[in-house]
Amino acid sequence: MADVDPVDLTAKLVRCASVTPADDGALDVLHDLLSGAGFDCAWADRGGIRNLFARWGPRGHARTFGFNGHTDVVPIGQAADWAMPPFGAEIKDGIMYGRGTTDMKSGVAAFAAAAVDFVTHRPPEGAIILTITGDEEGDATDGTTALLAHMAATGEQMSVCLVGEPTCPDQMGEMIKIGRRGSMTAWIRVMGKQGHSAYPHRACNPLPALARLMDRLARHKLDDGTDYFDPSTLAIVTMDTGNPATNVIPAACSAAVNIRFNDAHSGASLSTWIKEEIARVETEFGVKTELKIKISGESFVTPPGPLSDLVATAVKAETGLDPVLSTTGGTSDARFIKDHCPVVEFGLVGQSMHQVDEHVEVAHIRQLKAIYARILAEYFA
Repeated sequence: MADVDPVDLTAKLVRCASVTPADDGALDVLHDLLSGAGFDCAWADRGGIRNLFARWGPRGHARTFGFNGHTDVVPIGQAADWAMPPFGAEIKDGIMYGRGTTDMKSGVAAFAAAAVDFVTHRPPEGAIILTITGDEEGDATDGTTALLAHMAATGEQMSVCLVGEPTCPDQMGEMIKIGRRGSMTAWIRVMGKQGHSAYPHRACNPLPALARLMDRLARHKLDDGTDYFDPSTLAIVTMDTGNPATNVIPAACSAAVNIRFNDAHSGASLSTWIKEEIARVETEFGVKTELKIKISGESFVTPPGPLSDLVATAVKAETGLDPVLSTTGGTSDARFIKDHCPVVEFGLVGQSMHQVDEHVEVAHIRQLKAIYARILAEYFA
């Protein structure tokens, strides 16, 4: 069997318009490749989302290396804004253009190609598992979590896992993610009593209460950072009244805050804090409130050790750079895998992800496959 070209495989995946929750054949491309190479493949579909599980080697082996990634992509925006076809995978001057070229069809193509070549030429003593979802860019409720549920039900277990998300800010090889901050959003609605602005004593204005609450939340110092994390942050992302009249005190107003938090907190502890601040404002201003909180993920870290060392050594061998171990950025599906096994992330330069004319250097796709292949070789050495 000829070696798998990760550039060609990336192009095949990009040409599938797999905007969440659509798949458009992307996972079928991978299923055919992996099953043809001797991987045991299974579908772990849930909630209208397609998810692919693939294992080469014996189930439950003590040395089982896992890869995780996604083939769904964000919408393209206005097609007219693209200089290149958003699902064309066209290559110009060594650059491939298209939605998902960076985030993260090239990453999936690189680890799938590396895994197929490895089991074909150097069958390991152990197993390799690939979990690939079509629900990472959306709510992520029926993607990697469904794959992990499938694994639990069928007795599958990864010893370690590498998520192939883009991790490098500017240069290929400069950063590995060993953890992620937690993320949560709180939507707050403050209700008073509508009235004439000339007679404020006859109304109960919710705006001063909301302003006081937002000020207290924004000024509060959450922490100074921890061993592996920068300080937690809180951002006010919206404040709304919907009131066009200057002679009317509105009956209600609303706001939302987003918190990215480190391992000094949990979603529950921060929720308690927000509720306490809301209770203070209710007492001070005589208003009522409604609160909705969504915790997208808790913070986690895989402390530096054998897994990060393995990845860092392979990265340096192929790029010449000593990668920084980082916990910066948003969330990823590693937040689900961390309860299953140790997990780190390494992938491409992510500068163009989610942008118009998203693109990737073709040489970087091949380099990423080489890094993943070296990781497998060292892991099973």
